[in-house]
Amino acid sequence: MKHNVAEVATLLPDYLGFIFYDKSPRNFEGEIPKIPSDIKKVGVFVNEKVVRVIEKAATHKLNIIQLHGEESPEYCGELSDLTSNLEIWKVFSVGETFNYDLLKPYENVVDKFLFDTKGKNKGGNGITFNWQVLRQYPSKKPFILSGGIGLEEVDKIHTLMERELPLYAIDVNSKFEIGPGLKNSTELKQFIYEL
Repeated sequence: MKHNVAEVATLLPDYLGFIFYDKSPRNFEGEIPKIPSDIKKVGVFVNEKVVRVIEKAATHKLNIIQLHGEESPEYCGELSDLTSNLEIWKVFSVGETFNYDLLKPYENVVDKFLFDTKGKNKGGNGITFNWQVLRQYPSKKPFILSGGIGLEEVDKIHTLMERELPLYAIDVNSKFEIGPGLKNSTELKQFIYEL
């Protein structure tokens, strides 16, 4: 896995994600290999104890904490207070519809929202949600788009980028996998080029 991380890092993505959730087949263990300092490291956690998130962030010199569980606004606020040098991204699962009122309590305690496809797993379901739902996005807070994004979605992403939405980044994962946690760097390179 370390070799694959280093290989993907040569593409100079803005972010690299590392999943710290032992129920995931992509759970990351060991040390993160040296990567260019311009690439920010995202630690993905699911309903983890605050103290453990802080430990992992320090050990792996993470830049961003991505919360992929049912973390409350209070939890996010506590984590934000204890890790003022880190960004916090809160994930919300989206289906055919989404209740944007769910975002309001998080507005002041997270830095960005991430919208992923609602599915049986906490992530990595490999399917996109109905992006038309984003037309009603009521916030000015930047968001990350995730969920089953691959080469086939490039044109749809370009269309979405034409809208006046605070779309901040695209999160890709399962559509580029050749094994749990291992990415096809050739296809990723093509995706970055086309995007």
